[in-house]
Amino acid sequence: MKKVFCIGEALIDFVAEKQGSDLSKAVQFTKKAGGAPANVACAISKLGGKGIFIGCVGNDPFGKFLLDVLKHEGVDISLVQLSKTFTTLAFVSLAEDGERDFVFSRGADKELEYDHDLRKTLKGNILHLGAATALLGGSLEKAYGKYLFDGLTKEMFISFDPNYREDLWKDEQEVFIKKCMPFIEKSHLCKFSKEEAQLLSGKSDIHEACDVLHEVGTRIITVTLGGEGTLLSAQGMKKIIPSIEVRPVDTTGAGDAFIGCLLNQISNLGNFDPVFEDFALLEKMVAKANKAGAITTTNFGAIVALPTKDQLEV
Repeated sequence: MKKVFCIGEALIDFVAEKQGSDLSKAVQFTKKAGGAPANVACAISKLGGKGIFIGCVGNDPFGKFLLDVLKHEGVDISLVQLSKTFTTLAFVSLAEDGERDFVFSRGADKELEYDHDLRKTLKGNILHLGAATALLGGSLEKAYGKYLFDGLTKEMFISFDPNYREDLWKDEQEVFIKKCMPFIEKSHLCKFSKEEAQLLSGKSDIHEACDVLHEVGTRIITVTLGGEGTLLSAQGMKKIIPSIEVRPVDTTGAGDAFIGCLLNQISNLGNFDPVFEDFALLEKMVAKANKAGAITTTNFGAIVALPTKDQLEV
């Protein structure tokens, strides 16, 4: 079984649910562990895989809370760095009509320093670059680029999820697109939402979007389409793989569950060649990953809702 190194942010989501979309009027907040790479590491570990989280949290009660959650889910946290800076926080107010107000208080996650010694353990494993904050600057962004280079030189399978957050890139979409291109070019697998595929390709049709993004360099593309399933594009073929029917209550973490499940399956292959050669195998893997994402939407809270191996086998 290959190890999956997930690099990026772990943060606290303070969620004010059903209190309107104006944060200034919110009274009660629920503290939840968050951060896309941390969620993916948990998804892999809950399925019996080897999820390793690499990120920086504050040496404070919130950082301790995050590490306790990750450790409880079986994630390897031995490479997490601690900072004197406060743990990164996000405040979100969700109204019943879907409107939201968002305040991002960036802290320790941006301070992750590149660890040169890690190169010794990377060879032949899986690297997942799925941070929402990595391209916003700080030493994390520099480390992100260096780990991409390490992934290439150490013959790793490289996965990229841009995790675009409109709230973080309001007037700088072009900067975001430009910064994503080297990762799309060098990664073997890219996971996009429909909106991300359209934004990064400049095409409204998702099939055309995949063609453009393949030209950039990535070999395997998955475009998650919510209840419709996932568009799989690889080896010159495209197919929408349907998902299972569920009654969603919270879509937070569904994409992380999807990519975590997909990477966990890839980690169990003897080598990576089959994912580049066997489209039918990829179809089966994506169908299972769709199920993981769908199950996650039937419960509240990303990490708590992530499915176990037994739930997926039902």
